Amino acid sequence: MPEILTDKKLSEIVKLTISHYDDNALSFWEGTRGHDVSQNYGSFLAAFEANQKLDILDFGCGPGRDLAYFKSLGHRAVGLDGSLKFCRMARQGTGCSVLHQSFLSLDLKLQGFDGIFANASLFHIPRQELPRILRQLHSALRPGGILFSSNPRGNSEQFSGERYGHFMEFEVFRGYLKNAGFKVIEHYYRPKGNTCAAQPWLAILSEKLG
Repeated sequence: MPEILTDKKLSEIVKLTISHYDDNALSFWEGTRGHDVSQNYGSFLAAFEANQKLDILDFGCGPGRDLAYFKSLGHRAVGLDGSLKFCRMARQGTGCSVLHQSFLSLDLKLQGFDGIFANASLFHIPRQELPRILRQLHSALRPGGILFSSNPRGNSEQFSGERYGHFMEFEVFRGYLKNAGFKVIEHYYRPKGNTCAAQPWLAILSEKLG
């Protein structure tokens, strides 16, 4: 039986994880700014009509790499992150609006977005809170909206250093998405071209139903 996390424990998880990113904001930016995530961009944007200008929420935008990319294509991109330092870096680097919100305390406009791009972020949400957060993301999408997520694979939930992670395989995560009102369109593993054992990342593209 999984441990039931109290409000106090959840607050500690959020505080420690965000503090890690605040304390390592510059090194994180230097270490990730050059990552090739073109496969994820392509999968996400291919779900929409060509040349459609989108309202996109970059959920867990970090310092703003993906936010800048979507803006460069003419989309109306909004970032969201729990790290205040990341929010400041993303605003300064992109000129986009960036919401400073904890993943566990969201305040999102109802049907405010065509798509939500959650690259390497949803795995920070503890298992017991994931159904609630997915329902909130569902509500923030317009009818037929798209949720893209990319997270490390696994079957555990624990701290890795000072960062909390909830690692799932496809079939488990698909169940959460279905219960929250999403239909999976496709999934794949990354990095592209590697053997399965050398593909630690699971990417899932889902559509809002209802």
